[in-house]
Amino acid sequence: MKIKAVVFDVGRTLMEYIDMPNTWLDYYGPALHHVREVLDLPISDEELEKSIEIYRSYSPQIKPREKDFTPEEIFSDVTKDWNCEFNLSDVIREFFAHMNLKPYIYPDSVPILKKLREDGYIVCTLTDVATGMPDELHKSYFAELLPYFDMYVSSITCGYRKSSPKGLEIIAEHYDLSPYEMVMIGDEPKDILTAKRFGCHSVLIDRAGEKPDYGQEYSVSDLNEFYGLLKE
Repeated sequence: MKIKAVVFDVGRTLMEYIDMPNTWLDYYGPALHHVREVLDLPISDEELEKSIEIYRSYSPQIKPREKDFTPEEIFSDVTKDWNCEFNLSDVIREFFAHMNLKPYIYPDSVPILKKLREDGYIVCTLTDVATGMPDELHKSYFAELLPYFDMYVSSITCGYRKSSPKGLEIIAEHYDLSPYEMVMIGDEPKDILTAKRFGCHSVLIDRAGEKPDYGQEYSVSDLNEFYGLLKE
C-alpha cells in the first residue's frame, strides 16, 4: 500500500476499558440513579425511568444513527421533566463518574504510533464518543496517545458517527489527500464500512483471533502486524 495517512479507531484498536459490560446500555440506569442520589434531587422513580428511556433512545445500539449530539443536547432532553433546580454540568459529571471506567492502553499502541510518526506518516484518529460523554473526558482515557496524533477527529468534533465518511473527508481535505493515500484501521464492522464508503483502504484488527469477515481489505492480529503490512 502506498499510504500517506493512517487513521485509527480508538476503542478496542488502541485501548479498551477493563471489566466493561458487553454494552454501554448496562450503565444508563444505575448511572442516573447515582445522579439522583448524589445530587439529592427530588425526582420520582417514574420521572427517573422516563429519563432512562430518553437516554436509551439516543443509543446507536437501539436507534442506529450517523448524526451525533453534544452531551448538553442529550442531557437537556434527559432532564427536561425534572421539576427541580440542578446544574447540567453536575449531572453529566456524576453520570460518568459512576461508570468508573478504567482504561488499558494496549502495549503495542505507543511504539507503533511512534514508529509511524518517525517514518513520516500522517497519523490521525477517527473515534465515536460514547453517548452523552464529553469529548474532553473521552480523550482523558487515552491521553498518553494524543501526542502521537497529527489530527484528532471524533463524532463530537465532526458531528457524525461512523459509518458516515464525514470524519475521513475532513482529514483528507485538511491534508489534501486522496482516499487511495489513506488507510482506516479498526475493530468493528462500522470501521470497515466507513472506509469503504469513503473509498480508502480498510484494515480490521482482530485481537481476539475470531477472524470475522466485514468486507475488509486486510486483517491483522495486532499493530505490529499492521506495521509490517504497511511496509510490504
